[in-house]
Amino acid sequence: MYYAAMSIVIFILLIGIYWLTGRVFTLIADIQAGKWKVRSIRIILSVFLCMICFLWGAGGLVAVHLIVLYALMDVIAVVVRRVYKKKNSKVYLILRKSYHLCVLPVVVTGLLLVYGSYNINQIQRTEYTVISEKLENDYRIIFISDTHYGTVQNPAIMKEKITEIEKMEPDLMILGGDIVEEGTTKEEMREVFQLFGGIKTRYGIYYVYGNHDRQMYAAQPSYTDEELENCIKENGITALKDACIPLGTDLLIAGREDISRDGGDRADIDKILKGNSENRYVVLADHQPIQIEENIRQGIDLQLSGHTHAGQFFPIGHMNTLFGTHNYGMYEIEGSHAIVSSGMAGWGFSFRTQGICEYVLVSLIRK
Repeated sequence: MYYAAMSIVIFILLIGIYWLTGRVFTLIADIQAGKWKVRSIRIILSVFLCMICFLWGAGGLVAVHLIVLYALMDVIAVVVRRVYKKKNSKVYLILRKSYHLCVLPVVVTGLLLVYGSYNINQIQRTEYTVISEKLENDYRIIFISDTHYGTVQNPAIMKEKITEIEKMEPDLMILGGDIVEEGTTKEEMREVFQLFGGIKTRYGIYYVYGNHDRQMYAAQPSYTDEELENCIKENGITALKDACIPLGTDLLIAGREDISRDGGDRADIDKILKGNSENRYVVLADHQPIQIEENIRQGIDLQLSGHTHAGQFFPIGHMNTLFGTHNYGMYEIEGSHAIVSSGMAGWGFSFRTQGICEYVLVSLIRK
């Protein structure tokens, strides 16, 4: 599945670069991009640039932003041509010159990447409040997902936020998966769970696996599944793999195995709850924001997920939303709620040009 997805991404990138070379040839050099000799040059150049993007990931990031921005520029140009009546005015001539110079997408890409390198290292606290008649008490839940520890973000930044969280004295904390990943060393894996395990809470710390934690995409994992599981347990963190735990008299915390594990073969939500959800407010942690409507029909009151990173790179988040994905924020569905976090860090690149890095505070309030 992973290699098939990568092949699709590379193919789309190749097509995008080929289109981009045609736009540049036509606009800057006034070369007819459709001639067979020019097409041959464009194909060779596109393959070469695609290989560079594949070997140097940041190059692919630049290429994607340029492709999107050039396409957006073309759309704007078509609108301007149709709407703007004064074709000989100074404003129109400046716009036309700017379009043919192709400078704007390059400048905007540069500014976005400068912003992205800054934004990836800013972690904010996002707060949500949910009120329910099922609750007999109030609860403050800290939800953290997608730290991808030791990879794209300076660990010192997260450590500062952990100190901030400790001072808040939360009732419980839920770790929503992808806390570590393929690029995390064994030492870093141990360090991050020691950090989280040191946070004092009233009802404990709970954890669900993401698609990266067990390094399933790594050719040579730096730790085994057993080492990861033992480290989680040794630090007083409870892993919920298709399991649930009652807290107090009115709360139930449930966690699902990630859908990517074992071909997506995981327990049904009704089997996980095992009839324990009656008269309790049920919080479900599932790394990926999927099957939300089904879970709510089975009695879930609040689902907490991550995985999407809110797109991380413009305009992926908008595309996720356009195609119906629960991309980011809180959703109200049939009287219940789902919260999708953008994660505490990014993935793959030390850039975030869309969304924020965050940890989430959920206040459950009795009605």
